[in-house]
Amino acid sequence: MSDIAGTKPALRWVVHASVIFLVVLWVVPTLGLLISSFRTADQIATSGWWRSLFPSEQNLTLRSAAPETQVQENGLYVIEGNLFEGEPTAKISKWGVSSRAVDAFVPGETAELRRGGTITVDADGNYRMENPEEFTGSRGARVFVTAELPPEFTLANYHKVLLAEDSTDSMGRAFFNTLTVTIPATIIPILVAAFAAYALAWMDFPGRALLIAAVVGLLVVPLQLALIPLLKFHLNIGIGKGYLGVWMAHTGFGMPLAIYLLRNYMAGLPRDLIENARVDGATEFQIFTKLILPLSFPALASFAIFQFLWTWNDLLVAKVFLIDASGQTTVMTNRIVELLGTRGGNWEILATAAFVSIAVPLAVFFAMQKYLVRGLLAGSVK
Repeated sequence: MSDIAGTKPALRWVVHASVIFLVVLWVVPTLGLLISSFRTADQIATSGWWRSLFPSEQNLTLRSAAPETQVQENGLYVIEGNLFEGEPTAKISKWGVSSRAVDAFVPGETAELRRGGTITVDADGNYRMENPEEFTGSRGARVFVTAELPPEFTLANYHKVLLAEDSTDSMGRAFFNTLTVTIPATIIPILVAAFAAYALAWMDFPGRALLIAAVVGLLVVPLQLALIPLLKFHLNIGIGKGYLGVWMAHTGFGMPLAIYLLRNYMAGLPRDLIENARVDGATEFQIFTKLILPLSFPALASFAIFQFLWTWNDLLVAKVFLIDASGQTTVMTNRIVELLGTRGGNWEILATAAFVSIAVPLAVFFAMQKYLVRGLLAGSVK
């Protein structure tokens, strides 16, 4: 055998490669989301996040200076300036004066303007407009350019999500509403499942095996099947669509996994410990509260992580069971959908709002991740 004491398993490299693959599989998309949250909409539309440190070629619509800035030189009315005034310097490769032919000219060539006169644009964005007659109108001429822009990072996306007047109040309210949903929806199933798990693990009563089988069977039932019947039940008993309803829904959907996970962990605790406590006169409630609960903290923490993440990131259950005092479902996930716009094209806002949303779950995960593996492996080894 190659897996004896003092030797390394032959397939140890497979384990290491699998771990590295899983880490990369999780880190790379998260890193891409983080980088995208600091990029502009144009940059996201023209190049991937992995090219964020390199110049990108973009199609821009710019305007010359207004006619009021024109001066007269040698009998001609002239307007001069730079198309990129107030923006990062870029190199123009092609340009045009019509949206149907944005690449009709190269830098240095001269084009005829529709309202009369000519315009010449160079690679740096400098332009010169000439016209024997006075330029008219209130705005400058539109110029379509294809330019290579340097990389740009901005905090404007975070400002729009967190500080903009039209989103600050709703985002802050959505944050606290999500906490109001998530914290009770995490604590309630843990409390109920802990009692049930102890009973299924250490108390003898008729039908215990059938209850365990039923719990395992409920793990595979899709929650979508129960949404409408459960909502009708809530409406019939007077719970309605509110916080109590969404708490009960999350509790019911999370209970099977909680009972299964905690029961497996508690069943793996030393039997002598439980029997000695009973010999000493401890009641079942005292054994549960003073022995089982402290020893089961890894399993409790691991389920708490899962339940917190599920409820924090939930949209479907909140949409079905929750309408707050404002008459809307104001949770973080629903607010992110609203920030996307009706056409769903504001990807820079999506990336930023997503990182604002995952800040709390990340803090919870890293604070309790040391208990995660211990809790998940509970009961697998005797």
